[in-house]
Amino acid sequence: MKRLYRSLRLPLCVLLTITLLWTAVNSAQAAESVKLSPEQQRYERRLLFENISLMTGIPWYCLAAVDQYERTLSSANPKKYPKREGLIAIRFPDEKWAGPFNPNPQDTDLRTIRMFGGIGQDGDGDGKADIKNDTDVLYTFAMEFLQKGYSDEDFTISLWDYYHNPRSVKRIDQFAKIYRHFDTLELTRHVFTLPLRSNYSYRSTWGDARGWGGRRIHEGTDIFANHGVPVRSTSYGIIEIKGWNKYGGWRVGIRDIHNIYHYYAHLSGFNKGIEEGTIVQPGDVVGWVGSSGYGKPGTQGKFPPHLHYGLYRDSGLVDWSFDPYPSLKQWEREEYRAKRKK
Repeated sequence: MKRLYRSLRLPLCVLLTITLLWTAVNSAQAAESVKLSPEQQRYERRLLFENISLMTGIPWYCLAAVDQYERTLSSANPKKYPKREGLIAIRFPDEKWAGPFNPNPQDTDLRTIRMFGGIGQDGDGDGKADIKNDTDVLYTFAMEFLQKGYSDEDFTISLWDYYHNPRSVKRIDQFAKIYRHFDTLELTRHVFTLPLRSNYSYRSTWGDARGWGGRRIHEGTDIFANHGVPVRSTSYGIIEIKGWNKYGGWRVGIRDIHNIYHYYAHLSGFNKGIEEGTIVQPGDVVGWVGSSGYGKPGTQGKFPPHLHYGLYRDSGLVDWSFDPYPSLKQWEREEYRAKRKK
């Protein structure tokens, strides 16, 4: 993770001013966050990231990456990772926050929390460590991670100690790079994967039987088009995989900020500059429609030219396939609608 902690320490009076101003809005914000629009929530969340970044020196996009990863876990597995109410998705078990032997698991008193070995801290200067307070939670998280040190390696070690999962560390690193590149949380726009002006056709084929390579199901939607039609990234994301697969031929895999893996297969080639680690946005051309696959590297022409497009959600341990057809139809409609407004 290419990241540099700020060595600048703000004057105490400035920190106190920031803290007091944040205290004035935080209690109302926590109560009203559910009523805010998604755009307003992202705006308020960015302000919170910036505030804690000023207080701790951890770049805002690193805090945003961890928070977003926690949010994707709740979306993928709400039973195992219940959604936390508020702007911030990072959550702590009550016993870790208040202390394992604390008789009051909702304790907000800093003295008794410390006495029972809890980690909860006061981030907004109100004298309480409230697990329901967004600022306290994010500040506590940041200070816990800073115990390992200030370097990139220290942050990575903290992530490993916290999650004990290499997938988690990789995802957070990817999210941080995406947020840093675009410098915004507004990364929700999508487009259809082929230019709307091109000649193409598709229907729902997810779950259909497949014969080549053994008994298996079709984990995607086939979009038939002429050889050489540009294939576009549907989302903001980072190139996770590029190369040959005996089933998918020349293929590209893109991980987006919602922890969805977008799989583009049977390409005829890759666009210049598309490499693993490349940051992309909706509409960026990653390759062209082809008929590669079902054999050794370079095999072509065993089926008509088309794009195999798949979507996979990361549950924290594995990626599992889901039907991309509804998303494709939605993005196609949205792009047509946006063009009509111009």
